[in-house]
Parts: sequence; C-alpha cells; structure tokens
Amino acid sequence: FQSQDDRFAFTAEWYDPNASLFRRYELLYYPKDGSVEMYDVKNHRTFLKRTKYESLHLEDLFVGNKITIFSRHLSLVDYGDQYTARKLGSRKERTLALIKPDAVPKIGELIDIIINAGLTITKAKMMVLSRKEAADFYIDHQSKSFYNELLQFITSGPIVAMEILGDDAVCKWKTLLGPANSAVAQTDAPDSIRANFGHDGLRNAAHGPDSVASAAQELELFFPSSGGRGPVNSAKFTNCTCCIIKPHAVNEGLTGKIIRAIINEGFQISALQMFNMERANVEEFYEIYKGVVPEYMEMVTELCSGPCIAMEIIQPEPPKVFRDFCGPSDPEIARHLRPGTLRAVFGKNKIQNAVHCTDLPEDGLLEVR
Repeated sequence: FQSQDDRFAFTAEWYDPNASLFRRYELLYYPKDGSVEMYDVKNHRTFLKRTKYESLHLEDLFVGNKITIFSRHLSLVDYGDQYTARKLGSRKERTLALIKPDAVPKIGELIDIIINAGLTITKAKMMVLSRKEAADFYIDHQSKSFYNELLQFITSGPIVAMEILGDDAVCKWKTLLGPANSAVAQTDAPDSIRANFGHDGLRNAAHGPDSVASAAQELELFFPSSGGRGPVNSAKFTNCTCCIIKPHAVNEGLTGKIIRAIINEGFQISALQMFNMERANVEEFYEIYKGVVPEYMEMVTELCSGPCIAMEIIQPEPPKVFRDFCGPSDPEIARHLRPGTLRAVFGKNKIQNAVHCTDLPEDGLLEVR
C-alpha cells in the first residue's frame, strides 16, 4: 500500500488564542517513519521541520478530524493534494448517539460498545433538555399519539449526547441500536443495545439518526457549529467533586471502563463533557500544583495532549470519599497499597495516571465550574 517515499498532505487550521484568529498550515505526514512537517501557508515558511511524532497515526488523518501536535489542536479542513484525497478520502461519517434518561446509568457500557465497534467519540456532553428543545428534536413526531409522553420522558432527567465518527457510522450505530421497540429488539436482535438496555417502545435506551443528512441536522441541535451553547449541561454544583479522565486514557479506549468503575462504586456522575483544553487554561486549572509538584509541566502537557472528559461526581449516601477511590497519584504505589483504585487499575505512571480528581474538598465546586 505504501511506497518508500509516501507522503500525505493536508490543510490544517489552528486557532491562535493570543491573536484570536485561525492560522492555516500545510501538514505533511510520512507514514514510513511517522514524521510530520508543517508549513505556514500565509507566511510561506516552515513552521515545523520534519520531526518524528509517535502519537499521530495514519488512521487519525482524515478531513474533519481534530489532531494534536505538540499541544496544538489542529483541525484537518481539506486534503492537500489529489493523491492524499484518493488514498485517504474515506467513508468516514459523523452521527449522533443520544443516550436517553433510562440508560444514562449504563453510559459506561454504552461507550464501550461504541469504542469496540471501531467508532470514535469526538464530542460528548451530559445535558438537560428544555421542553422547547425536546419539541425541536421530536418535530417529526408532533402528530403522533405518544408525542407528549415522548417529550415528558426525554426531559425527565439528564441525557448524554455524543458525536461519533467512523466508517459508515450512521448505519453502524443504527445496527448496534437494533429495532426501535425494545421488545421487538429482544426477539429480532438479541445482542443489540435496545434489547439489552431498553424497556419498551418509548424507554428504548438510545437514539440514532437515519441518514447522514438528519445526523448533521440533529448534531447541530446539540453541538451548534455557530459556537452557540446548545442545551445546558446537567451540572448540579452542590456536594460535588471533579474528576477528569486524562487524554492518554481516552486515547487508549478506557473511558467506558473508568465510568463503569465509578458508577459501580456507588458514585453518581451528574455532569460530563468532553473538552480539548488549551495550554493556558490547563496552567490555570493546575495552578495549585505549580512549584509544589515537580511534574507540574508534564502534567500540563498531558492534559492538553488530546481530548479529556471532565465529570461532576456526587458522593453517595453514606458518603465515600471519591479521592480515596482514585488512589495515590503514582499508579505504582497505588498498585501496592490500594490495588482496587482507579489509578492502580488504569494508570501507567505519575503523569499518565488515568484520572485527575479534586484534592481538597473545598475546591470541588471551583474545579467543576
């Protein structure tokens, strides 16, 4: 497939927060040694000379994807030449995976199913729909007898909206879901999501659009491209602590497993959102560790190295301390002293220790905000 001197070219955009503008680069990728180089389009000069970059892979390179190179989040907006378009122009599609209120407690299992199917989660947010937003979403069902019941159900608690991406994503996700009526699904598609997690025709665990066009339309409601807010997040801002699944763990496909472990331990995830953090925001977020923890700079680099997932965690009754469940910050120590903790199970080293959690109880609200 690849000749000796294969190279792929893309047009990439980076938002420069200091100048408040988008900068365009030509990005070249050499699969032979996994190296990249970048040219500044406007100034006609080399921006990054050819450098080996381990964490970028050929399968990350397609138009519409966001990649991270040396803590810069780049959007791939176009193919750089015909050759690249021909070789890599794929059947990648985006679709909406909407987890309904009845299945939110099973969000970990559902994320695992999505990841195991070879799909990538590119956006995620737990939200609460207003009646108006629900009506906009279900506009096609307006004349149906169960319309009011539908609106009542979808607004009865938090939902999780996700943008998922992959080859034939629309069809793949619909197949994973199975027939709309959970009872029918149990007979006709016993391995499907609705057969395993749904209850009936209304409470059927999750939703997926029927076509690429309706996927684009529905994604726009939840993740407006205009930069608008979309439906409000479900954060409660009371009696809460903050947990962040770090980029390396998201990248390794551990999100679902970590969420399952948190919920199985009796904690409630009351808000969740995927973020790509800019370096300046991470420095501010980690400020309390500056000058205190020798790994401060590396911690900052890790948190802005790709998408992370931030969660608001509510303590169960009787209270357990969430920080204790995360375990010591060094996974090696955690494996010796507290083998069942999140960092012992999912962490690799002090920097890539799977999760960040609020250290001081009084900082919980601040970090969640």
